[in-house]
Amino acid sequence: MRKIIVLSMITLDGVMQAPGGPKEDTSGGFKYGGWVAPYFDEVYGKVLEKQLKPADYLLGRKTFEIFANYWPEHADFWPGINDGTKYVMSKTMKKSDWKNSVFLKSLADIEKLKNSKGSDIQVHGSGKLIQMLLKNDLVDELWLKIHPLTLGQGQKLFENGTIPAAFTLMESSVTPSGVIMANYKRAGKVKTGTVGA
Repeated sequence: MRKIIVLSMITLDGVMQAPGGPKEDTSGGFKYGGWVAPYFDEVYGKVLEKQLKPADYLLGRKTFEIFANYWPEHADFWPGINDGTKYVMSKTMKKSDWKNSVFLKSLADIEKLKNSKGSDIQVHGSGKLIQMLLKNDLVDELWLKIHPLTLGQGQKLFENGTIPAAFTLMESSVTPSGVIMANYKRAGKVKTGTVGA
């Protein structure tokens, strides 16, 4: 069985939309694209370098289109992105010129992929896809970069349909610019009890 690992840059209020640039995703009138830039420093870069090692990828259609327009010409920053298999969840797309792209149509396709043999699968961007994965308990790990700002609008990581789930902190660090890097592993169901009894 393969692990599905969600890697996400988020704000304190959970916004994950368009961290990379002003025109990355303006849907819903979002005007704060590129909010990650002020926080990039040497420590941040080293964590990214560690996380962007060759892997297979599971992407939503919108994120795949953004990636396919950029990464084939910029793979020196992300080794392996062109060679790794890109599994794309889309009901409309069926092919791409970007090599090693495979198109999935349903949740059952993702479950079959997760139960196959192979490397771990990274999910980048892909907000709607992540919502579906969380709702169906298919996320094994969360690798979060929590930035010290709030935006008050935009698509959030934990939004529609997230189930109650417990996670264990595996690794964490804080960059000089105040970004909390935290890797969590799925740890079963939420335990409830009484407080102050």
